[in-house]
Amino acid sequence: MTEFFMPMKKVPTVTHQTKQVTVRNGKPVFYEPADLQAARSKLMAHLGQHVPESKYTGPVRLYTKWLFPMTKTSKNGQYKHTRPDTDNLQKLLKDCMSDCGYWKDDALVVSEIVEKFWADLPGIYIKIEEV
Repeated sequence: MTEFFMPMKKVPTVTHQTKQVTVRNGKPVFYEPADLQAARSKLMAHLGQHVPESKYTGPVRLYTKWLFPMTKTSKNGQYKHTRPDTDNLQKLLKDCMSDCGYWKDDALVVSEIVEKFWADLPGIYIKIEEV
């Protein structure tokens, strides 16, 4: 099992879907805009500190709690029911976890429990269990 919390003043909200396309020499070329590159770099830096000694090679359950900075109208621990969508947040996170070497392939994630909250201490809580 792997379990950790990554405190962040500003949790990355840019999603993997913000990739852009341009045409060079008549061919489409996909690229990441600057804000997506920054979010990827931030996640990679935080995730790199918690990489397990050996990659997961079998099915795993991934628990993720996205803890966003409080607003004037929110309460600590209250569910955040506004954008971004959890599935969009997870895609970039799992891609970064794959790039860091958490598992052989993110297809090994067979179960996911994802929640978004408002919190006094913003960041991302992650727990990985073999199933």
